[in-house]
Parts: sequence; structure tokens; C-alpha cells
Amino acid sequence: MRRMSHRLVRLYVGLLLYGASAGLLVRAGLGLDPWDVFHQGVSEHTGLSIGLVVNITGALVLLLWWPMRERPGLGTLSNVLLVGLAIDATMALVPEVEPVAAQAPLMLGAVALNGLATGLYISARFGPGPRDGLMTGLARVTGRSIRLVRTGIEASVLLAGVLLGGTAGVGTVVYALAIGPLAQFFLRVLAPQEDTAEGTAEDTAEEGADTRPGAGSGMDFEDRGRRGILRPWSRRMDRDHEPSSVDAG
Repeated sequence: MRRMSHRLVRLYVGLLLYGASAGLLVRAGLGLDPWDVFHQGVSEHTGLSIGLVVNITGALVLLLWWPMRERPGLGTLSNVLLVGLAIDATMALVPEVEPVAAQAPLMLGAVALNGLATGLYISARFGPGPRDGLMTGLARVTGRSIRLVRTGIEASVLLAGVLLGGTAGVGTVVYALAIGPLAQFFLRVLAPQEDTAEGTAEDTAEEGADTRPGAGSGMDFEDRGRRGILRPWSRRMDRDHEPSSVDAG
């Protein structure tokens, strides 16, 4: 019970910090991650706040899970509800920053905070965010690598976001280069040893000697003969520590 409460704290602190870091990146004005370039572009054309666009987009992406037979966890649903709210709250509290001398440190701090938030969220093991679930689901359905599918998705949303007027710049490049190493670093620091051992033991027990191509990278929401069961976590997130741009998920 105590371990579960610790995981829940990591989940919700991670989600709130993730939204806060995204809001700080917007205020820095030097470029956003690919998905947020898209969200900002949609926000500019609809008049909706960027946080609300994040939540709506997350819900729409989640609908795409259905034909791929992906199943959301508690972290997935919490992601849809909380990240956008945290973005809007942060932007309401933090004013726009104008001088580049102030923008650059704010951007770097936001990227580092995003890495910390990603580590907290993933280490909680309550399921991937909607955009990461789309990525892994498409990889499983198409047989393509996660890296290839992720690159295709994020390049597409980045291009669409730029065409819609979203901000891409040096911050976009810094985020793309830094978020993977930062997330992996914080995962090693934050993930309790007992959780890691537990996840490894459970994976071994459930997956056994399954050596099919891609079996080791399959979602835990896959149909394993227990249709209709909503798993509150995904051990997939223990194995694939390379996050997508908005989803720590």
C-alpha cells in the first residue's frame, strides 16, 4: 500500500511538473517540442488556450487507440486531464520573457524540468500518455520500429504546427537532443530499486519464453486473454524509456 502511494505521488507530481515545464517553454519563446508547436498553432487559429488544446488533442489521440486495441491506464487518463491544466496555470502565473539573456536560461531550465517530470511519470508505471500509446500501437500494428514511427509522427505534427504558426526554434532542437538523456538519467535516479526488480520479475513471469519479433516491446495493454480489463499501469514504460515529446509521456 505504501509503495502504491509513492507511485501515485510520482505520477501526479510528474504530470503537474510536465505541464509546468511545457508552459515555461512557451514563455521562453525560443521554440517548443514538436507536439506543442502543433498545439500552439491550433491555439492561435481557434482562440482556445494551449492547455485546452493539449487536453482535447490528448482525448482525440486516445480514440485512435481503439482500433489498435490499446488499453489506457490510470496515468493515461490522468495525463489527458492534468497536463493541459498545468500548462495554462503556469502561463497564467509566469509572464512573457523578452530579453534573450532571460529566455535562454528559462528554456534550459524548462527542458531540464521536463526531463525530471518525465522520469517521475514513467517511473510511476501507470501507463503511457495518449501520444506515446499511439506511437507504440502504430509500431506494433505496422511492424515498424518505435524510433521510425516516433520520428514520422513528430515530424508530421511539427510541420503542421509550423504551418499553423507554432513556434519552432533553438528550443525545439535543444529539447529533441536533451530530453532522451535527461529522462533516462532521472529514471535511474528516481525509480526505486524494488519497483525495478518487481517489474522485471513480473515481465519474466508473464512473458516467459515468448521470443516473437517485437514481443519484448509489446504493450502490456495487449490482449492477453483478459479482455475488458483496464490495467492501471504499463510495464512497457519500464522497458521503453525513450519518451515522446509531450507524453512523459
